[in-house]
Amino acid sequence: MAPLAGMLRESGYRVTGSDAGVYPPASTLLASLDISFFNEFDAAHLQPAPDLVVVGNIIARGNPELEEVLDRNIPYRSLPEILEEIFLPGKHSIVVSGTHGKTTTTAMLAWIFETAGKKPNFLVGGVAENFGKSYGLGGGSEFILEGDEYETAFWDRGPKFFHYHPDDLIITSLEYDHADIYADFETYQLAFRRLVNLVPRRGRVVVWGDAAESGPALRRAAEKAFCPVETYGFDNANDWVASDFAIDGDKMRFRVAHHGKAFGEFTMAALGRHNVLNALAAIVIAQGRGISAEVLARALATFRSVKRRMDVKGEVGGVLVVDDFAHHPTAVKATIEAARGRWPGRRLWAILEPRSNSMRRKVFQEALPQALALGDRVILGGVFRAQQLGGENRLDPESVAESVRALGKVARVFPSSEAIAEHLAVEAKAGDLLLIMSNGSFDGLCEKLLKKLGEADRVPSEAKTR
Repeated sequence: MAPLAGMLRESGYRVTGSDAGVYPPASTLLASLDISFFNEFDAAHLQPAPDLVVVGNIIARGNPELEEVLDRNIPYRSLPEILEEIFLPGKHSIVVSGTHGKTTTTAMLAWIFETAGKKPNFLVGGVAENFGKSYGLGGGSEFILEGDEYETAFWDRGPKFFHYHPDDLIITSLEYDHADIYADFETYQLAFRRLVNLVPRRGRVVVWGDAAESGPALRRAAEKAFCPVETYGFDNANDWVASDFAIDGDKMRFRVAHHGKAFGEFTMAALGRHNVLNALAAIVIAQGRGISAEVLARALATFRSVKRRMDVKGEVGGVLVVDDFAHHPTAVKATIEAARGRWPGRRLWAILEPRSNSMRRKVFQEALPQALALGDRVILGGVFRAQQLGGENRLDPESVAESVRALGKVARVFPSSEAIAEHLAVEAKAGDLLLIMSNGSFDGLCEKLLKKLGEADRVPSEAKTR
């Protein structure tokens, strides 16, 4: 919602807003654009009446401002409707969808098009570090969007991406997620099949072609296309194939072939096989829009990823603290593997907060231990807002930890971020990597860890001086 406010402000609209609490990076973005906002909801904020109210998808009946909007018949729209009505008309819509990797892939595409001088318009669900913000209105012919499958608004329970009318569509992967919205995997898949069915005959659908877990689901989705479908991956049966994947220090190198013919060699700082796949999807779309392999290589070599993707927060006493957004077993697995490649030889602590609406539920209780056990030590926090879920539906961190221990790894559960920080300040040793994974703040765990580690590091030094 904050990036949309920025887009509207830059387009000449006067924008104000309300939320229950606004924090960085949203608050800093709004302040930089001189957008005023309230840190509470109150019907008085709608005096005088605005021309239009944009209602976020977490706003429900009973909210005082929403009730005032309905009582006074003030026009309102959802975020996707604003994109659909104001920003997408006349643009070539490039939509990046899928369970994993869509934020990074969207940011990659935006930077590729920027490097190519195409002045892209884009909206991504994270801060794209090359731009320092989540959106851009370059004025070019393309609009690059992260296609979120989450619901649109309280009156529109369909996924946001139905409003984005893709001309080019990427589906990175399909695994069950958003258990609070989709009753089962079949319902989840159906949304993507319907999305594919929206792509015009002149468009393109680009899908990951060698996914062992989601391959059948992706193939079923691709069958709904009335346009060309292109596949990418590591298997030689794909239209686009990445090979010779190797990590060289803090860089990753790989080669790409198209229908068996060499297309280019690429280097980038975003590590991990999953990021090779993200880059490959972006390459397919960009090549189709006339961007050369040479420009693609230059863009990927200078791509700086998205905030909270393997984000180094600091190092104290030889203990490295890294923050990541991973909140699905597959993402946890990919993140740990990428961290191993980037920081080989370090003892890796996999530290997870069950925070997302799916992770808080039992839906991942069996898959999660296998992913976490790729770490050397495992720590789980308590389930975020556990009181909102009944025990029969709620993830049990103790059971997950027990399953991790059965796989031969040390695993513990702590009730708070303070307790985790206290424990790690004592147990973490020089050379360790503390990999913090949550789709939220984990109650400030990274900052608390750095502070506690700093205090622990000072004690021996002070003792020596005495």
